[in-house]
Amino acid sequence: MKPNVFYLLLKSARPRQWIKNLSLYAALVFSGFFFYTPPNALPYFVTVTIAVLIFCLLTSSIYIINDIIDVEADRLHPFKKKRPIASGQLPIPTAIYAVIIMLAIIPLISVLLQSVFFDLTLLAYFLLQILYATKTKHIAILDLLSIAAGFLLRIYAGAVVVNLHLSVWFLLTVISASLFLAVGKRQSERTLLKGKEKELGETRKTLRRYSERLLDQYTGMFANATWLTYALFTFQRESVQPVGSFLTVFTNLPKTLQSQKLLMLTVPFAIFGVMRYLQLVYEENEGESPERVLLGDRPLLTAIFLLGVVTMVVLYGLS
Repeated sequence: MKPNVFYLLLKSARPRQWIKNLSLYAALVFSGFFFYTPPNALPYFVTVTIAVLIFCLLTSSIYIINDIIDVEADRLHPFKKKRPIASGQLPIPTAIYAVIIMLAIIPLISVLLQSVFFDLTLLAYFLLQILYATKTKHIAILDLLSIAAGFLLRIYAGAVVVNLHLSVWFLLTVISASLFLAVGKRQSERTLLKGKEKELGETRKTLRRYSERLLDQYTGMFANATWLTYALFTFQRESVQPVGSFLTVFTNLPKTLQSQKLLMLTVPFAIFGVMRYLQLVYEENEGESPERVLLGDRPLLTAIFLLGVVTMVVLYGLS
């Protein structure tokens, strides 16, 4: 394979989007089993990491399939027309061949996990994305719900592969956050194509069904739901008794300040993240590509990093 073709395939695979697959670690982190190694088995972290790699292969193959399906519409989009397949740089037969290879590799790796339920979740995700690419993304509201379902299946995949329980409030947080990101994406797409009615209908038909007022209502609704459900998740978390010669000092604190409540310390970072993302969508029109925002905005990235650090300290340093 020519180096240029490999680069074009890698670009079409959208490695930047792999950041979304890190959500498979969510159940492992918040369950308290991040460092756990079961008898005669791989450490949970290694098992979930393999699952993440599988999802990276799967999502990349789906992105290429989506580019093939939407090739004509993408050629009318101000940014998507530059993609390898839409621009004609990457031949469609070559792209199809690459997809077949990636999809064939996935079962070979998933055998290592020995989880039927993970395989079923993987299949459900693939079918959902194909349905989205061919049908539901053209239907208002269903397109947003499909995006949320995709994130939810990622979370479930990371949980079932190591057989962990998921909090209902955490699942509601995932649904709310994914809908928030999806609506923000639609908001930015509509702003980007404002005044270009032809492109508005050809590149994303559902945009005609979302007025600015409606998207504003959706954005506010899911922004509030995201931080509120996360806050309730931290409030409802099961108690953990601190152990260790130094950390036993926490057992002498008032119950209000003991470690089962300390996860609440991450709530301000979640609220800041929601507010900052809203600012980027409305003031700087950067929500069209959520993963680019997450990786490129320093204040938002800092908030996410601090939320992660505080979470790990509370769940594992004080437990």
